[in-house]
Amino acid sequence: MSKACHSVIRVENLSKAYGGVKALNGINFEVHRGEIFGFLGPNGAGKTTAIRCMLDLIRPSSGLLSVVGHDPRRNPVAVRARCGYLPGELRFDENITVNEALGFFRQLRGGDSACRRRADALSERLELSKASKIKNLSKGNKQKIGIVAAFMHEPELLLLDEPTSGLDPLVQQSVMELVAEARQGGATVFFSSHVLTEVQAVAGRVAIIRDGRIVEVAETTDLSARGAVEVRVTFANPVTLEKTQLGALPGVKLINSDADGRFVELSVKGKMDGLIKWLSQYPVASLETRRCGLEQVFHAHYGSEWEKATQR
Repeated sequence: MSKACHSVIRVENLSKAYGGVKALNGINFEVHRGEIFGFLGPNGAGKTTAIRCMLDLIRPSSGLLSVVGHDPRRNPVAVRARCGYLPGELRFDENITVNEALGFFRQLRGGDSACRRRADALSERLELSKASKIKNLSKGNKQKIGIVAAFMHEPELLLLDEPTSGLDPLVQQSVMELVAEARQGGATVFFSSHVLTEVQAVAGRVAIIRDGRIVEVAETTDLSARGAVEVRVTFANPVTLEKTQLGALPGVKLINSDADGRFVELSVKGKMDGLIKWLSQYPVASLETRRCGLEQVFHAHYGSEWEKATQR
């Protein structure tokens, strides 16, 4: 394994079966030191099973694993000591306060005063009341406890299972900022998600998993560049579009337009130059674009299964 010194996680032909059901079916991927790696798939695809194997919370049926230089089955304590873990399903003693819960986690880590200060700063940033009893908290605020516990000791490797689950949009943004800051500080981040926008925003590479199999591992930018760009044009004044001419532009497809000639929505594959030149004859008030390559890659792998699975 010549890349061992550069790889924080190595997964080789890993399988996990529950009776006759294979949750993981010979998956392979590698996570490099200092990167943010997204593990993408709908609920039930095998994301949580893989993370639990990495921490020796469950044992794989076959295959090889290396996490921060150790086999989790042989030396789970060494692995966990260097990781920050946010599970997908959090369980707490409901009768203690947030501060008591974080103090307990800090003691398990052997955390010092710096760890306490870090926990305090994270709690304030996420607007988490440390005096509150856990039983009185919403799902989102319980999720914040898990986030603070995962980040507060500044671990070498963060394993985050659906980190923004149950959080409102502003807090989701704060968590993604924490992920980016952790990487800037030298940490490696492995996080599972089914939310395409957050993965596209922070992950350098992604693995897509379906029914326990890895169907693709690629740079996020490469995946994003594959698909079309959606373009919405709003005109300053109503216009009568030459739609036949528009449809003749290379790679341009009309998605939607209004009867009053106020806006048009298009899908563009390839270069935008022809469309821009064509639009120059009209009074354009605004032009918005959205690259949807990652979304299209997911639809190519999952089809209608994606919408059904992510709505469970």
